[in-house]
Amino acid sequence: MPSSAQQHERLSKTAGIGAFGLDALSSVAYGPDEILYVLLLAGTAGVAFDLPIAAGIALLLAIVVLSYRQTIHAYPNGGGSFTVASRNLGRTPGLVAAGSLMVDYLTTVAVSVSAGVAALIAFVPAINPYRVVIDVVAILLLMVINLRGVREAGAAFILPTYVFVLSLAALLLIAAFRIATGNPPHQLHTIPSATEGLSVFLVLRAFAGGCTAMTGVEAIANGVPAFEPPESQNAARTLTILACLLGALFLGVAVLGRSIGAVPTDQSNVIAQIGEATAPNSPLFYIVQISSAAILLLAANTSFNGFPRLAAVMSRDDYFPHQFSHRGLKLAYSNGIIVIGVLAIALVIVFGGNTHALIPLYAVGVFICFTLSQSGMVVHWLHSKEQRRHFKLAINAVGAVTTGAVAIIVASTKFLEGAWIVLLLVPLLALNFWAIHRHYAHARKQLASVPKRHRVGKQRVIVPIQDLNAASAAAVEYALSITTASRITAVHVRVDSDDPRDASLPERWKHWSPDVELRVITSPYRELISPVIAEIERCHREGDPTVTVVLPDILPRAWYQTVLHNQSELAFKLALLHHPGVVVTSVPFQLRE
Repeated sequence: MPSSAQQHERLSKTAGIGAFGLDALSSVAYGPDEILYVLLLAGTAGVAFDLPIAAGIALLLAIVVLSYRQTIHAYPNGGGSFTVASRNLGRTPGLVAAGSLMVDYLTTVAVSVSAGVAALIAFVPAINPYRVVIDVVAILLLMVINLRGVREAGAAFILPTYVFVLSLAALLLIAAFRIATGNPPHQLHTIPSATEGLSVFLVLRAFAGGCTAMTGVEAIANGVPAFEPPESQNAARTLTILACLLGALFLGVAVLGRSIGAVPTDQSNVIAQIGEATAPNSPLFYIVQISSAAILLLAANTSFNGFPRLAAVMSRDDYFPHQFSHRGLKLAYSNGIIVIGVLAIALVIVFGGNTHALIPLYAVGVFICFTLSQSGMVVHWLHSKEQRRHFKLAINAVGAVTTGAVAIIVASTKFLEGAWIVLLLVPLLALNFWAIHRHYAHARKQLASVPKRHRVGKQRVIVPIQDLNAASAAAVEYALSITTASRITAVHVRVDSDDPRDASLPERWKHWSPDVELRVITSPYRELISPVIAEIERCHREGDPTVTVVLPDILPRAWYQTVLHNQSELAFKLALLHHPGVVVTSVPFQLRE
């Protein structure tokens, strides 16, 4: 795609839900389960808190969405938490937010794909031994889809997204209608006996588990430039639609799960049990189950959109490698897509595709981002002269305090389960971002100093050769084109005294090119590079500040034959790359069939 097509690659609100909303929507399939997994430890007394916790999470969602709507309008160029925190709180908080968000994006891919595959295994238990392989294949498939371009990726996920939303909404409405008409779905389970006493810490653990439903909400604020004009308005409306869908479905699943006495297991989550109690073995039941598995699997797409955009914003500010700001042939940030895919594959392999082992790494980073972003917005409004700034400040202040408290709860309750890894990794990432920035600042300072031009004399050229052949002859011919014959030295390093070609080389060379000096250097330890470096240093001592080394480079017809050639040439390039006063150039010689 040409650069001029970038405007046509923007997302509509409908496609935006598919591109940025899958992570948030998919949490409906496991958020209520995570609450119950903890509360069931306290038996009936614990389960009594599931609806208050779900309501609290819905309220938290509303606060965060109101706060991020303001971020979208205040910072329409994207970047989300990194941009807001950097500009208002300072670079270090901004880099902490960026590190937290990157960890969250990475764990989102691993958790979503492993959860989706687990849902498939519930249908087909025979594929369980291939869990990790299926995880890896799924991540590779998502990478390929996203490398096709932002618009294509968003369009590819529209159908499964809305099938999931509409089918689950239909199931919940049927269950609600049956309750309203006096024919409620039957209870599937009795609440198991308590194994732990009810405590504040247990309730907080359940709340922290349910807060995984909040991940992905910030992705739209990070990707505002991906939307059709007016970008901010469309992004804000998309975020509102997403929040309404997420809140309604999350509360609906929690309420109906409570009414049927749902007890989630690895083989049957709360949604599956609602379907089994309301419409068992019906087409709707299977549509909900299949679309639920699909949406879990595809939820990683949010990260494939969010991570590359965040990396691009950071690279433009010199806090991430510059190649991450490059758009690929399909106008997608290809390097970011590939890197997060590869890292997610590694994470899935390390944790064996186990969703519950990955969950403790989840959601800690995102609430750190929420807190820093909302705190940054408070500072933004303090310095702003916009109308209604005091009202907007109050919204973001409530968001900062609320999400900060939740961040502490999530980190403390999940610390020993694995959250400590995130809390250790985020500062290390921030330090790494600073190191990248210092390197770019140092390089820019040196590159900005342009020396005065001075006339350079004839080039001093060294041509390392293995033998007199067509490739070495081409290298010498090139050397003759840039300097005189008297300034060229061909160097042959003799490592095998029994090779008859070595013995005859001086005579053959004198016959072929008598005006170009040939130096034959014996290497008793069979080492090729040191004798050439010694020759370069001799030239420096004789007054040549710059020496050009011309290497013959054999190019085979087929790419897979490359490994059969040029091993010594590659060693020369690597060795001479950092040697002062040396210019290395290759002269290709193409082999014919």
